[in-house]
Amino acid sequence: MRPDSALPSPAPDALAHSRKLTALIRERIEAAGGWISFADFMEMALYAPALGYYAAGATNFGQAGDFTTAPELSPLFAQCLAIEAAPIMAIAPAILEVGAGSGRLAVDLLRALETLNALPERYEILEISADLRARQQEKLALEIPHLSGRIFWRDGLPERFSGLVLANEVLDAMPVSCVLWPEGGRDGVVLERGVTWQNPKGQEPEGFVWQTRPATDRLLEAALAIAERYPLPSGYMSEVGLPASDWSAAWGGILERGLLLLIDYGFPGREYYLPERREGTLFCHYRHRAHADPFFLPGLQDITAHVDFTAIIEAAYPAGLELLGYTSQARFLINCGLLSRLSPQLASDDPARFQTAAAARKLIEPHEMGEIFKVMALGKGLAAPLIGFSSGDKSHTL
Repeated sequence: MRPDSALPSPAPDALAHSRKLTALIRERIEAAGGWISFADFMEMALYAPALGYYAAGATNFGQAGDFTTAPELSPLFAQCLAIEAAPIMAIAPAILEVGAGSGRLAVDLLRALETLNALPERYEILEISADLRARQQEKLALEIPHLSGRIFWRDGLPERFSGLVLANEVLDAMPVSCVLWPEGGRDGVVLERGVTWQNPKGQEPEGFVWQTRPATDRLLEAALAIAERYPLPSGYMSEVGLPASDWSAAWGGILERGLLLLIDYGFPGREYYLPERREGTLFCHYRHRAHADPFFLPGLQDITAHVDFTAIIEAAYPAGLELLGYTSQARFLINCGLLSRLSPQLASDDPARFQTAAAARKLIEPHEMGEIFKVMALGKGLAAPLIGFSSGDKSHTL
């Protein structure tokens, strides 16, 4: 069902922008013979140069955008991360933040580490969007100009790295393949849900629509393994995130010593593929409203899927990374001292204390970010236990 009537209408220039991207994706479909995988559609919708959602210069984050991330809610988030990061800076004083968004996390984390006398020698930001990079540079130069000599931007993964790698809401934005198991996988038949253009000769209505084809190669192998492991009902639909698994495994050859901290919404595999979750986890954000139509206004909305954290560790461990912890965001932040930092602020006369309390609730309450968001730590060469997983570690659930 199209959500057009329920969501705010875009401005004329935004609508024109979306039509340009729609035309580009249509050309891709025609060049491919009338069908592309959903992973290819999602890649273009989010990252097509100058047109994709994350590449076109729209304001995506915060109240003025389509969604709000944890760093945008309160400095408490970065202050808790700093507690985990500080011991690592003593042995490998570098941080690489992947996909820094508005730059808010970088500002608050560096401020917190400065307070702890644990500043990194280098704070690198991997940002593929030229527009976001420019915004980050402006924000960091304005808010922490005295630390500018420590901050660097890069276009891709390093060949080698030691230190802390931060990936907050990165994996969920990587393209996923959409899969249909007609008989729950019991007959060995798996279909890939791809995208075609309906009525290409101009009849109404026109638009992108789903179309299935037999799954092949790695996707077929992964989908059959899922059906063998989990009890899927007939007609079950879900996602397989091969790029997220590949990206995580790549760090096995990059990280020499340090920690890869993944913060995202998701589940262990046995929860990801619950029988009752029969339509998957794919959803979209537009003007702070969530809906399920990925073909609505390409380029103007976020498209995302939850993370299968079991698939992440199953890819990363053989590549040489050790699982150092897995827990909910709430437990991680509490272990890192969120409540002790919050108490003095609530006891003060500062009018902002009510806003701070509301932000903290969003970060840790189960029905907000607290339980749906997870934190996974993958590392190499670290002997000391991690503070954020000192209680409530759920690694056994993976």
